[in-house]
Amino acid sequence: MTLTFTDVPMSPRLLAPDGTPTDFRTHEQRYGSLSYGDPTALLRTVAESGLTGRGGAAFPMYRKLLSVAEAARRTGRTPVVVANGAEGEPASRKDRTLLRLSPHLVLDGLQLAAAAVGAEEAHLAVEDGASYLESALGQRHDPVPVRVVRLPKRFLSGESSALVQYVSGGAALPRYQNPPVRERGVHRTPTLVQNVETLAHLALIARYGPDWFRSAGTPAQSGSALCTVHVAGREPRVVEAPFGMPLHRLLPLDGMSAVLLGGYHGTWLPAVEAAQLTLDSADLGAGFLAALPADRCGPAETARVLRYLALQSAGQCGPCLNGLPRIAAAFATLATPGPQGGTRADVARWSGLVEGRGACHHPDGTVRLVRSALTTFAAELDAHANGFCTATDGTPLLPVPQES
Repeated sequence: MTLTFTDVPMSPRLLAPDGTPTDFRTHEQRYGSLSYGDPTALLRTVAESGLTGRGGAAFPMYRKLLSVAEAARRTGRTPVVVANGAEGEPASRKDRTLLRLSPHLVLDGLQLAAAAVGAEEAHLAVEDGASYLESALGQRHDPVPVRVVRLPKRFLSGESSALVQYVSGGAALPRYQNPPVRERGVHRTPTLVQNVETLAHLALIARYGPDWFRSAGTPAQSGSALCTVHVAGREPRVVEAPFGMPLHRLLPLDGMSAVLLGGYHGTWLPAVEAAQLTLDSADLGAGFLAALPADRCGPAETARVLRYLALQSAGQCGPCLNGLPRIAAAFATLATPGPQGGTRADVARWSGLVEGRGACHHPDGTVRLVRSALTTFAAELDAHANGFCTATDGTPLLPVPQES
């Protein structure tokens, strides 16, 4: 099955149907000019739309905007806005695709967010594509100046505390978030860090209103989301789908053993269970969906990802410095047919020890993946313990950068 925009029952909102990058003139012809209007009215519109973050946490955008604005009033410091286009997740392509094809929707949303919180400084943080984004900025005359920030290509570069430290001139390393970045972020001022897809949705809501936005999705989860879809033997595709769409409309599940939802901090589910589910922000995480064929080894896929996650940790706290490498090494043993002793029990126990104790949520996301793999691939792990693997194709499905 080749996924195209015609596979979903809605017209694409964020990306041009022909997949052509949009310059500013075409952007304004397609969407019309934008009025920044009254910040109070904008906040009310965002609240009525039900827009939630598309970066993984699915936090209501209205509450995030309001908390930064209130922190700015309380401290008397002018806030800063950062558009997060880092997408350190190796398997995800949705944000870079959006920035390449519809950069002006993101830049519109960035200006709207700045107006809503009273910011006079804005940044667009990306790993790739800085040159064409700077070119896009050169076509505009925005009220708030925007600086494009080139981030190092690391899994944690887009973590909010790491991001604000880098924008401030420091290393892109997470820190304990007390106080949170909404109170003390870039240059120690209240800072809004918002995913670029969320900002693009904001630009459309400001134009067309909350009822239009809610015309897609469900009463509980309004709107649509960009998803990177991985199917074995095919190039990954980015599609836009409404919340509530059955997953089997987005992924071919026949002949599949499992589905990974949400990316490398996401969850493995048996394919038969995934077939009963719909697209849900609670599961979507980094906007990633992958179907694992029945002839591939789920534990081996997981072991490769866990090694990558352990190597990508900041190494600043015990859970990342010691816990994740130990878990990754132990899971590699589980992924190899042969005697395992108490390794499976060790992995489960160590997962409990690192959870909730990191400087950021990297250990928690890694543990989420581990626990789902222990459950979803229990039968395959049993086969490994008995000295054999049921998989017949060793071709990797999930992309893992070759990094030390």
